[in-house]
Amino acid sequence: MSYVMIIDAVRSPVAKRRGSLAGAFAPDLFGTVLAGVVERSGVDAASVGQVIGGCVNQAGQQSANITRNAWLGAGLPLDVAGSTVNAQCGSGQQAVTLAYGLIAGGITEVAIGGGVESMDQVPMGSSLGSGLGDPRAGGFAEHYEVTSQFEGADRIAEGWGLSRNEIDEFAVRSQQRAAAALAEDRFRGHIIPVLAPGEDGRARVVTQDEGPRPTTAEGLAGLKLNQPDRPGAVHTAGSSSQIADGASAVLLASEARVGALGLEPRARIVDSILVGSDPVLMLTGPIPATRAILERNNLTIDDIDAIEINEAFAAVVLAWQRELKAPWAKVNVNGGAIALGHPLGATGGVLIAKVLTELERSGGRRGLVTMCCGGGLGTATLVERL
Repeated sequence: MSYVMIIDAVRSPVAKRRGSLAGAFAPDLFGTVLAGVVERSGVDAASVGQVIGGCVNQAGQQSANITRNAWLGAGLPLDVAGSTVNAQCGSGQQAVTLAYGLIAGGITEVAIGGGVESMDQVPMGSSLGSGLGDPRAGGFAEHYEVTSQFEGADRIAEGWGLSRNEIDEFAVRSQQRAAAALAEDRFRGHIIPVLAPGEDGRARVVTQDEGPRPTTAEGLAGLKLNQPDRPGAVHTAGSSSQIADGASAVLLASEARVGALGLEPRARIVDSILVGSDPVLMLTGPIPATRAILERNNLTIDDIDAIEINEAFAAVVLAWQRELKAPWAKVNVNGGAIALGHPLGATGGVLIAKVLTELERSGGRRGLVTMCCGGGLGTATLVERL
C-alpha cells in the first residue's frame, strides 16, 4: 500500500476581529502561506500537481477562485492548477481531503490543501446579500426546518442536557489552555509570519495569534446570550468561536514521490472523510464522522493520542465528548476556536497543523481532527506521526 505523506502543515497567525490582519488582502494572505509551505519544505513548486483551497464567503476579493489567484499572486508557477471548495466551516479540511484523494487515486503525486478566510474583509453572509434568492428555500425548506447555527448550538445543549455553567466552564478552559500554549510558544514551529498593513498604513510583520484573553466564569456569566429571546439559550460570544482572519496550507506527497524528491515527511494521512448529519441541529457532524473513521480503521478513541475538534460552540464539543468518551487530557489541549478564533475556510488546515505539532511535542502517534459544518456535515481526518 502506498501512503499519502504530510510533508508540512503551516498557517498564518490567527488574528482577532479588527486585529493585525484586518487590512490584509485575502488572496495575498493565502498566497503568503502557500509560498511559505513550499519554501519550508524545499519542494520545487513546479512539482505540485494541484492546489485546493477552502473558503466559505466567496464574494469580492474571495471570489473568482481565490486559491488560483493566491497561488499566482505569490509568484508561484502558472501551470500549477488551483481550485476552491466550500464545505462551510469544514472547507479547509475538505480541501486537504480532496488533495489526499488526488494523490491516493494516482491523479497527482504532490498536492496542497488548505484555506483562507478574511472575516474582516469579507464578513459572514457576504455571498448571501446579492438579492439572488435564499439558498435554503424551495425543496430544502419543504423537507427541513431552516435554522441558524446559533439555534443549532442551543438545541444541542438542550438535547444533551448541558447547563449554562458547563458551557461557560468549557469556554474558560479553552482560554486557559490557549494562554498556556502561547506562553510556552508551542505554535511557533508551524506559523508563517505575514506582512500586513497597520492602522497607520505602515506594514508590520504579524507572528502570533491574537485571540486569547483573560476569562473567568463570573465574567462569562454576565455576557448577553446569542439568542436572548430564546427560552433555554446558553451560548454567548464568550462560548462561541471568535470571528478571525487567517490562512493555512498542508503539503502532501505520495510515498514514492517523497523518496524521489528527497523530502522529509512529518506524518501520513491514515484516512479522511466528510459525512452528512442532521441539517436542523446542523452541528452534530463530528459525532458520526468520528465514529465512522474510527470504525473503518478498526480503532477506538483510546487509540488516539491528540484530538482537535473545532470549538464552533461549546455545546458542539461537550456533546461530542459525551458520545465518544474522549479524555479531556487529549482534546484541544492547546485551546480551540473559542480562544484562538475560527477563520472559517482556513480552520481545517489550522487544526491539522496544531495536531501535528502537539503529537511531536507530546510524543504521541495518532491524531484526529474533526469539525462541524453549517448545513449538517462532519469532517474527520486521521494522521499518524512518523
